[in-house]
Amino acid sequence: MPAAAVAPGPRLSLVGSLMYRPGRDPLVFFTDIARTYGDIAAFRMGGEQMFLLNDPQLVRDVLVTHNKNFRKGKGLERSKRVLGEGLLTSEGATHLRQRRLMQPAFHRDRIAGYGDTMVGYADRMRRGWTDGATLDIAREMNRLTLSIVGKTLFDADVESQAAEVGEALTGVMESFWMLMLPFADFLERLPVPKLRRARLQRARLDAIIYKMIADRRASGRDHGDLLSMLLSAQDEEDGGGMTDVQVRDEAMTIFLAGHETTANALTWLWYLVSGAPDVETALHAEVDTALHGRLPTMRDLGSLSYVERVVTEAMRLYPPAWLLGRRAIAEYPIGPYVAPARSILLMSPYLIQRDARYYAEPDTFNPDRWTPEFRAGLPKFAYFPFGGGPRQCIGESFAWMELILLVATIAQQWRLRLVPGHPVVPQPLITLRAKHGMRMTVEQR
Repeated sequence: MPAAAVAPGPRLSLVGSLMYRPGRDPLVFFTDIARTYGDIAAFRMGGEQMFLLNDPQLVRDVLVTHNKNFRKGKGLERSKRVLGEGLLTSEGATHLRQRRLMQPAFHRDRIAGYGDTMVGYADRMRRGWTDGATLDIAREMNRLTLSIVGKTLFDADVESQAAEVGEALTGVMESFWMLMLPFADFLERLPVPKLRRARLQRARLDAIIYKMIADRRASGRDHGDLLSMLLSAQDEEDGGGMTDVQVRDEAMTIFLAGHETTANALTWLWYLVSGAPDVETALHAEVDTALHGRLPTMRDLGSLSYVERVVTEAMRLYPPAWLLGRRAIAEYPIGPYVAPARSILLMSPYLIQRDARYYAEPDTFNPDRWTPEFRAGLPKFAYFPFGGGPRQCIGESFAWMELILLVATIAQQWRLRLVPGHPVVPQPLITLRAKHGMRMTVEQR
């Protein structure tokens, strides 16, 4: 087939090609494309030329092998309205410099020191629950992970602000698809209620972050946390530090990305476990055997292998970062096709991690599949909830430890049951949220 061949894909209507939400759930839309057109599909949407890649090797080529030919995709370009030029959105030399300055905060030895704080907050939360209470577990997990990231990385008690931050973040998130429209810059200047709310909520988030920065600068004390590192950081190569705006951008990125994704992963995990009695029984048995009634510590991670499998499987089915995008700098060959310069290449952990070619009964929640032999035989990038390559999530080790410790702490004392009839609907925004929250009844073990 000649290199100039046109990749297969849906031919959307004019309106459909302009809109990022073509009248239905994006998860359904992209799933249909992958099932209909295979591993490489081309289409126009949001005024952009898109390619959906549904093969682990193609994903690896983009994220690792040829990563220098790509920039972040349109979603993260638009996310700069919230995150600024933070680690998630910055490019090139700026990104390399910022990652170099922040890396020490995520060093293994430092992360190990965060474990007790994580467990302490989880213990406080679980002791505040009452037997038989009905709770929105999505909200509970967001409050918990926000408190943890606030304390471990910014030495700030943000628990009292959790509701405000959650409301503000929801307001920003809900404007995401509207900001994907090709004329979003024009729309933002109009009195569109959803975009006006998003602007107000961004201002609320900014106020919280800038107050943390101002308080820390005023104290002049080094807390040994990420915020102190950011404020005192000097680049080894140019000797420069960070301005308040740069610190704000990095703090906002870690503050929000560092709790939103983990909270979503936990919310989906409790939903899945509540519908799998055998998994729940095995989970409780391991926690009871490994901990003998005491709180978990970093040293227990090796004894919580089944908990790790449960976490791994939950993120397979519901990866918080459900869609990754990269914009090609120059034209890029994909198999027998060529993606023109400035095309956007989309890769979905949600799709590939539910592919029957790599996972037997792919829609079934089965932590037992994660044996060492299965892991060894799984193609690289058939599982990539944290991305990959030079832009791989800097907080991956932090997140794995946090997820395992929090699940063990909560499961030690509680069973969670989905309220009958509660609508469970994935909401694919920047992250994969539960659209209606996750109302569950907590039962004392």
